Parts: sequence; C-alpha cells; structure tokens
Amino acid sequence: MKKLFALVLTIALLGSFALAEGVTIKTVSTFAGTDAAADTYQQLLDQWAAETGNTVEDASATSDEAWKAGVINDFAAGNEPDILFYFAKTADSARILDRVVPIAEINEAYPDLNLTENAAIAESDGKIYAIPVRAFWEGLFCNVDLFEKYNLELPTDWAKFETAVKTFKENGVVPMAVSFSDVPHYIVEFAILSSGTPEEHKARPAPGETVPESWVEGMKLLHELYEMGAFAADANATTEAITSQMFRDGQAAMQLDGSWFANGIPQERWDKVVVMPFPTHAEDADPTAFIGGVSMGFYLTRSAWEDPAKRDAAVDLLRYLTTGDNAVALGGFAFGGTIITSAVDMINNANDMLSPFQDEMDQEVRADKWFSKVPSIVDGTLTDIDGMWAEVVAANPFGK
Repeated sequence: MKKLFALVLTIALLGSFALAEGVTIKTVSTFAGTDAAADTYQQLLDQWAAETGNTVEDASATSDEAWKAGVINDFAAGNEPDILFYFAKTADSARILDRVVPIAEINEAYPDLNLTENAAIAESDGKIYAIPVRAFWEGLFCNVDLFEKYNLELPTDWAKFETAVKTFKENGVVPMAVSFSDVPHYIVEFAILSSGTPEEHKARPAPGETVPESWVEGMKLLHELYEMGAFAADANATTEAITSQMFRDGQAAMQLDGSWFANGIPQERWDKVVVMPFPTHAEDADPTAFIGGVSMGFYLTRSAWEDPAKRDAAVDLLRYLTTGDNAVALGGFAFGGTIITSAVDMINNANDMLSPFQDEMDQEVRADKWFSKVPSIVDGTLTDIDGMWAEVVAANPFGK
C-alpha cells in the first residue's frame, strides 16, 4: 500500500519549442473551493501566462454531479476546454476519450517532453489519456477532541461506532456529516464494503446477473444508521458544502470522505483529526480494507491539439502543470499532524485497497437509478432494495 504515496512524477522538458504569444488557453479543473492546491493551481496558471505572454481562461469548480454533467455537456456542445483535469479510467472518462489525445501521441510528436504514461489509469482500449498528479484514499474522518470530550473510544469496530453515534446524538452533536442530496458517493460505497467481503465489492454485475448480497445489505444499513440517529435531520435536503463545514467546525464527529477533504481541514485541527477504515458491520468484511487509487489527471483535448494556433501553447501548459516541482505542488498532501500519520497507518495496515466501483458506472445510470433513490432508502420510504438494484443492473452500468 505504500505505493499509493509513490506516484512517480517525471521531471521533464530537457528540450523546448517556440511558443506563439497572445494565445488564449481554456482550462477546467477541480482545483477550487476548499482544495488546498486551489491557490497553487491559480498561481501556476498566472506564472505560465506571464512567462509565455499567453492568456489562461480558467473555469475550475468543486467536483460534484453538476460539475461532471457540465463538463460532459460542454464536450457535447463543442465547447470543451483545451486542458482538463478530470476523472480517469471511469465511466465518466469513457465519454470523452474520442475528444482527448493519448499521452503516447503527444510524446511521439514532442519526444523531448517524455510526459508520464501511468499504466494504472489506462483505459479499456489500453491507451493512457491523462497525466495524474494526485493519488487518493478514502476513509472515516474523526474529530478526536469530540470523542475525548465524551470519553468515547475511536470507532475501530461496530460496537464502538454504535456507542459513539448514540452518545453524540444524546448530546446534540451530529454523529456523521453527510449530504444525501448531492454527495452520497462515499457513504454508499463504504456501507457496501462494510457489509461484505472485498471480493463482493469488486463484483461488476452484467445485465441478467444479481448483485452480491452485501450490496443489498449495505443499502439497508443506511436506513439502520438513520434510525440510530447517525445523521442530521436535514441530511436528505442539505448540501455537502454545509455538512463538510460542520465537520471542520467541530459540529459533527465523523465524516466519510477522501484525501482531498483533508486538504481543506484547517492547520490548527491537524492534530485533532484522524482517519481510519469504516468499521465493519458484517462478520466476513475486512476491517482493514479502504478505498483508494488514482482517479483524476490532466487531459489535452483533441480540439486544442488540432488547432495550429493553440497546439504548442496547450502542450506546453500541460507540461508545465504535470512535471517537476509544479506537479509535486499540485499533488502533494497539504496537511500534516495526526491526519497524515493515521492515513499512513491505514494504508500500511490494509489487506486490500479497493477502487470505488461507482466510478466505473455509467454516470446517468448511477445518478438516475441509484443515487437519486438513496434519500428514500435512508428515510425508509423505499424498501425494495433488490428491485432498485435490478433496475440498475438491467441498465448495464458497467458496460458489459
């Protein structure tokens, strides 16, 4: 698991090429909002523009379903950016592959660049289209000072987790910060992982097949947590921005999220927060398993590649963002304290690191037939979980 922190970044550009001045390059990324690299990213864009005499029009925003849909719609309308930081090796990326350039093709045309070709994010056609700068992990974030205040043990098993939830609820503290209306991704994935084996989590059922029982039990677990009082009363109607701020402000005790979330935790709280695997609910689940991998990277779009006026500048900006110290600045974890030490422990002690299977699902199927149903599953108004999964699988979410 130590490989997660060993994402190799090539230090390149031994040669150079002439750049025209006065070119405008459009960029889109998720380096925005509370992302700790948001300011760094903007500074790099400004520096490149100053050094080359070109202009960058950036439209970065925090990643959510609306942002993803916006990117896809821009491609469909022929309004895609020149440089894009987006998901890789997922159902989301599959929809844009014919409009972006394989890294091997760029390296062939600009051999001095030697841009990184990371096989971990090769697409189904075997080609690599994105250059990653950031590995990720996901786990259960805990505000340790709240656990200490109420003399609670950290939730390393389900019994301790239940005790913590009930105690926090009794004392007016939100046990788990989550918004089911816009970002149910992390909790649904971990509920399934907590309800069965890693092998079941790795299943990718085709039409006509049934999902593993843990996928059903995981969704039922959401309602069990709701009945236990694990969520805020408005968890089905609030937003992720509000719930995440609740955790950062110490108003919520726990949150399932990823390493990007850690980047937004204030430095004064770095030693008051830890991350760990979500406790297992089923006996056959692995208490050490967690979600992680490489999920996003920088793309060069085909429209920029085929525009003689833009091509050199776009390639150079791609190089500028993805190599050397600049790539390190964008990819490094901008946090420390017990957050990083607990994350390293989680990674090094894991028997299995699993990729998020919802990332491999067709975006519309995932949103319309699964995520849109989650609030009703949580509050108990939807009880036919088998039927829901049957609809999801019938729509061929994994493209089999």
